[in-house]
Amino acid sequence: MNSSRLSILAFVLLIVTLIGGAVLLLSTRPDPVHIVIEPPIPTPTATLPADIQVYVTGAVNQPNQVIRLPYTSRVSDALVAVGGAAAAADLTRVNLAAVLHDGDQVHVFAVGEGLVAGADDPVIATPQGGVRINVNSATLDELMTLPGVGEVLAQRIIDRRDQVGRFANMTDLDAIEGIGDSLIQRLEPLVVFD
Repeated sequence: MNSSRLSILAFVLLIVTLIGGAVLLLSTRPDPVHIVIEPPIPTPTATLPADIQVYVTGAVNQPNQVIRLPYTSRVSDALVAVGGAAAAADLTRVNLAAVLHDGDQVHVFAVGEGLVAGADDPVIATPQGGVRINVNSATLDELMTLPGVGEVLAQRIIDRRDQVGRFANMTDLDAIEGIGDSLIQRLEPLVVFD
């Protein structure tokens, strides 16, 4: 009988141990982990600049007009807005595909107007201002063509553009280390921001 009592006692101890272990396991269970997914803070999206104003003169159906056009309009859009070119217009001297900027003047010469005897290549007056560098899309090499802008300063402009976003005006450009009032004055007629 002793051995049966020991067997029962061993069995009871085993059951008590299992129950005690189960209770201990359930009571010391860690709290469930709550996972919170926070979406990233939205970044501002680029918006197109406002409409531009362009002055159209010369051999057009409605000359001497200041017109409002959407951003990224071309000279051909300006001509459409003033009723088209006049019959006497010399459209070979107008770059109809040129992109306009706020404040540009588009002048359409009449055939024979403004030609200087002996000049081989008359100047095309549309749009005025010549080639300007867009600081919001220019490459390192393009920025380095600007007076006073070397490789280091050009890289600073690109780095700032990549970190902060588009430049809106000369004040934004002036915030870059190495660009001062003197350089801003030299760059102003040579750069655009759209």
